[in-house]
Amino acid sequence: MSEAAIGDAIEFTVPADDVVLPFQAEQADVLGRLVKLGPTVDTILSRHEYPEPVSRLLGEAVALTALLGASLKSEGKLILQASTDGAVDLLVVNFVVPGAMRAYARFDADKLATLDTDDDAALLGTGHLAMTIDRGVDTERYQGVVPLEGSSLTEAADTYFKQSEQLPSFLRLAVARHFQAAQNGEGTWTWRAGGLLVQKLTREGGLVTPKRFEEDWTRAKSLAETVEDHELLDPTLSPERLLFRLFHEEQVRVYRAIELTTYCSCSRERVGEMLRRFSGEELKDMVVDGRLWVNCEFCNVRYEFDPKDFGAG
Repeated sequence: MSEAAIGDAIEFTVPADDVVLPFQAEQADVLGRLVKLGPTVDTILSRHEYPEPVSRLLGEAVALTALLGASLKSEGKLILQASTDGAVDLLVVNFVVPGAMRAYARFDADKLATLDTDDDAALLGTGHLAMTIDRGVDTERYQGVVPLEGSSLTEAADTYFKQSEQLPSFLRLAVARHFQAAQNGEGTWTWRAGGLLVQKLTREGGLVTPKRFEEDWTRAKSLAETVEDHELLDPTLSPERLLFRLFHEEQVRVYRAIELTTYCSCSRERVGEMLRRFSGEELKDMVVDGRLWVNCEFCNVRYEFDPKDFGAG
């Protein structure tokens, strides 16, 4: 993997948006990843016209999944799923190597109306957060599950890092709508998301004393904690410039960026295959105004079928 010291000539082009940028702060012996999301997260969130609190929460889940999925080195998929008894009872995000993403949320509008919607923990309620790594056929899946007990996604992810990776970690996620001005004086609001993950490297062979290990981590974490939400979301602040701002005293180096895009695996053929698994009686209950209608939960594309084609006429 190519790398370059920030401040030197970058050996490769780093996209300004829709990118995960891996890095290492050498003095403190920490590794990290920075994600900045623009059109990708806006496309995912805008497809469904969710209420703003739901969009914000799903945007956090997308940013978190991008940070985690970018660690996959070969073909595979990371699936993040939060299942809860809260107003937002389901979040699903898929990351497919090298950087294709899709996501959706399910929520209860009545519950949502009764909540303080600035509180992610209140939106989620009680349940669990599962992260599944699927490396393809002939490979066993790995899954890590942590409880959601009145906690935010950031807090649940921190628990996951402690239990599954057993590395000191720092995580910050940010999501907000951003106004893009147009030349005619008008403009549009679009969603943006960002995140920073920093983890302490372990040293084998006793080369670093426990005291030095703790000092290095405390210093690196203190620097990471200075990052502001607006810095993670600012489209004019490049990822490498932000990392230099945070960690220049620690000899920060960046690695080749992972570019992010949206995708969906649905198609008319696949939806048709799914419908053929139902019996004629089951399909009759799904007919509306003489037609079968199926919406993809991820991309919100609507497919229409004639029930007679499936024996439900």
